[in-house]
Formats: sequence, C-alpha cells, structure tokens
Amino acid sequence: MTIGISRSSSTGPAGEPTGKGAQIRLESITKDFGLAHPAVDNVTLTIEPGEFMTFLGPSGSGKTTTLNLIAGFESLTSGTIRLDSQDVSTLPAHKRNLGMVFQNYALFPHMTVAGNIAYPLRERRVPKPEIERRVAEVLELVQLQGRDKHYPSQLSGGQQQRVALARAIVFNPRALLLDEPLGALDRNLRAALQLEIRRIHREVGTTLVFVTHDQEEAMNLSDRIALFHDGRIEQVGSPENLYAEPETLFTARFLGDSTVFALGDQPVTGPVTWEDERWAVDSGTVAQRARSGGPTALVVRPESVGIVRDRAQVPSGANSVRARVRDIEYMGAYRTLLLAVGQEGITGRARIPAADKNYALGDEVVAWWHPDAQRIVAA
Repeated sequence: MTIGISRSSSTGPAGEPTGKGAQIRLESITKDFGLAHPAVDNVTLTIEPGEFMTFLGPSGSGKTTTLNLIAGFESLTSGTIRLDSQDVSTLPAHKRNLGMVFQNYALFPHMTVAGNIAYPLRERRVPKPEIERRVAEVLELVQLQGRDKHYPSQLSGGQQQRVALARAIVFNPRALLLDEPLGALDRNLRAALQLEIRRIHREVGTTLVFVTHDQEEAMNLSDRIALFHDGRIEQVGSPENLYAEPETLFTARFLGDSTVFALGDQPVTGPVTWEDERWAVDSGTVAQRARSGGPTALVVRPESVGIVRDRAQVPSGANSVRARVRDIEYMGAYRTLLLAVGQEGITGRARIPAADKNYALGDEVVAWWHPDAQRIVAA
C-alpha cells in the first residue's frame, strides 16, 4: 500500500521529497531549571532521516525534557537544535512541523475519530476534499477503518492511541515524536502496539523519536538507542551494540541482567584478579572507556554463564568462580539461578534450560564463562 500522506517530510537538492523525514541535530544542548544539576546537560546527538531513535533511561534522566526541547515545548538554556540545515532553536512549536504523540492520548472528547485526525489539517487550512482523502488514508494505515464516526469514549485505550498516532502523521510532519505512548496500556496491548508502531514507521518512513523507560520496548523497536543518565547521554548505539558491548557499568546494568565483579583500579590489559580468583582477559572485550584508566568492572550476562558441580568440569580456558544457589526463578522457556558468588556473596545469575531440575536451593556450584563472553567496563 502506498501512503500518499507520508512522502513530503524532507526534500532533496532539487526540491523533490526524499520520503525519509528530517535529520535532527542536537548541538551541545542544555536545559537548566535552576536545580542542583541541569535537566539536560550538554547533549550532542544526530538523528538521521528515517531513523527510529529511542531515548531510554530512568525517570529524571533527561529523556523527556530533551524530546520537549526538540518539539519546542521547552526553551533551550544553551545549544542549538537543527532540523536538516534549519536552526529551529528559537522557533515556536507550531512552526516546527513536528508530529507529537503523548501517553495520555490528548484527544478532543467532543470530536469524532475523523474530527480528531482532521484537526491539524483544518488548522493548516487544507481544502476539505484533501482532508477527507488524507483522513481516509491514515485510518487505513492505523487499521481503524469504519471507526471514523466514533468518539474517543467509545474506543479502547489501544484504539485511542492509534487515533493519536494518526493525528500526528496526517499532516506530513518532518519528524514524529512519541513520549511514553504505550505507558498507560497493559502488557499484551503494549506488545501489539509495538508491532503496529514498527510497521507504521516502515510504511511511512519518517524520522521517529520515541521516549520510554522500558528496556524491552526500546530493544524491540529501535534502530538506535540513546541511553540517558543524569541529564547526559551515557551511550548511543543499536540495541545489539548496547547489550553486547556496554561502555559503562550503568549501561550494562540498565540493559539486561548481569553478574558484576568490581575490579577497582587494576590494569585490564592482562589477567585480572577478584578475591582469590585470577581470570583471563580477551582484549576485544575491554570497553574503550575502561582502557582510559579508573575503576572498572567485569560483567557477564546470564546466558553466557555455565554451571557445574566441580572445578574439574570447567571447560579448558574458561574463567570460573565458586557460588551457591540462592534462588531459582522459573521463566517458562528457561530457569534463572540466582547465585551468591565468591566469599562476598555478590548476586550472580545463570540461565539454564527449563527442563533442567538438577539444582536446588543451597547447592554449592561453580559458575564459568569464556573470556570472550565477558565485558570489562568503566565503573
């Protein structure tokens, strides 16, 4: 299906539409509300045309404030925001031509579905026949055909969010901004809407910036993730990159479970020690930020950890440590062993098949992993 509403967000050298939306460039942007620390602190980031970029992070990390700065709902303290080559830093929100979707839908209760979707077109004085055509197209895109005469109160939460998405798309925005759009929905409905948002992004092709605190949601949807922490971007990369190659301990802990061994300031260019253990280091697993010195930590994901009863069973060349089974979590497709690791009894995790019932609470075991499966990060 060709969506006629979606191909005029950005133009090429000859003025022809590229169909990929705008490039968004954040250049050293800061937002200071006069508190102890800036809400957004010297953030620089380029979001490419047509990219699905997710701002991920805990509450108060700066991700929503950054989105509001892009939208024009907040003013910059310093820095520059560009859409393609245009400096929009001081441009009012209504002149930036950006689509916005909120968590609470923000639909007009007295308007029908068609009326809500048509609202931004009426505000732009689009001719009535063109409005009717675009509304029909976007209703098909969000799969709400036949609902045009319904009111928001007659729709489910998921359907209301589809209307909000349609309203944000219908006027050919330069980019689409979504602020926790699925936060009010239950788990199953969230999963269904995630698929729909990804499908719509593929069909429309515009630049999309999505804010969430849900790690799984970010991993499922994004081309790239910008992970926010204390007003700054901790790391930017693909979901696979951030999970497999975290640069810092914050990234490793925020994206997935890990067993974390604090290494202090010891060199990480060769074997490292933890308690009375000595472990091999694969140079390819040392994060760039860990190479520059300072405290580091060794991180191992649970799917990379094997469990045996005795050291003699540890594969040759693997690193290992003694542990005790503290708890067992049944997760359906697998079981997670929660471990008390080493003399300190730090919390560790190992993933075993769901059918494996060979371990019980209190069992003394040996956890092992290959050096190329670990990651040494800045702590």
